[in-house]
Amino acid sequence: MADLLISTLIQGLIYALISFGVYITYSILDFPDLGVDGTFPLGAAVTAILLTQGVNAWLTLPISLAAGALAGLFTGVIHVRLKIRNLLAGIITMTALFSINLYIANGSNLTVDRGTDTIFTAPSTMALLGKLTLMERKLVVSLVLILVVKLVLDLYFNTKSGLLLRAVGDNADLVTTLAKDRGSVKILGLVLSNALVALAGCVVCHEQRSFSATMGTGQLVYGLAAVIIGISLMNFYTATPAAQGLRRVKGLGFLGDPRGTTAVILGSVLYKLCIQLALSMGLPPNMMKLITAMLFLLVLVVSGRKGEEIIHA
Repeated sequence: MADLLISTLIQGLIYALISFGVYITYSILDFPDLGVDGTFPLGAAVTAILLTQGVNAWLTLPISLAAGALAGLFTGVIHVRLKIRNLLAGIITMTALFSINLYIANGSNLTVDRGTDTIFTAPSTMALLGKLTLMERKLVVSLVLILVVKLVLDLYFNTKSGLLLRAVGDNADLVTTLAKDRGSVKILGLVLSNALVALAGCVVCHEQRSFSATMGTGQLVYGLAAVIIGISLMNFYTATPAAQGLRRVKGLGFLGDPRGTTAVILGSVLYKLCIQLALSMGLPPNMMKLITAMLFLLVLVVSGRKGEEIIHA
């Protein structure tokens, strides 16, 4: 039972990277980016082919980030510069990436050999965490990675560029008033979002040692559900006296407001836990996408949110 809970926590932390990306596009940019379902396997495909070619395991992370950033740049350019509607821009990217991912993987699914080092078995990791079991190493590495990404995002959102990014979804005219090109700001947000989603695909490839062309199906739904769950719980918590007292703690102003990223991590772990509980009740694994969709519907109903209200979470 303990191993199952640890495994669920690992999955929740890794997939929180997807939720970070969806949080940026939906909650901040007001952009329904369907390209997520293509960017996630893009990160996995790039990672799988690099690992099979003997590239250093840790080097696959920035390379996957760059690949995802290019996918986001493509979506942003065809939306902002070519005036394609945001929904269609995401669909175009998602469709194109399906073929691109297969091309990268030489036209088939890939499995990374057990003898190939991943970020969980690399020499540098073993030097620090060699006394831990593989599952414990996965937990520690995933936790450190997600906390580093969260900290970087919190710091970025408190910069001038980050504040402009947060403003473009709520009040695009304000960005224009500040003599900034809101289109460029939106492209930057899509680049950042898709880079994080591709990073998630990269880490999943390390964890599962495989790439599948269809592994991105339903990842957008997962990210949305995690964001909604997390933000709903965070809104409930911030109304409590304990949370109001914490907000008065001095010395944390340089982080801006970290509640959004914290909510995303919490929502991702809880959503993964719900899926695991459903599977533990005897539902077959091949029904997982149906389970995910039904849980998402339940989340929308319970939270009282409908469609476009997601973006204002």
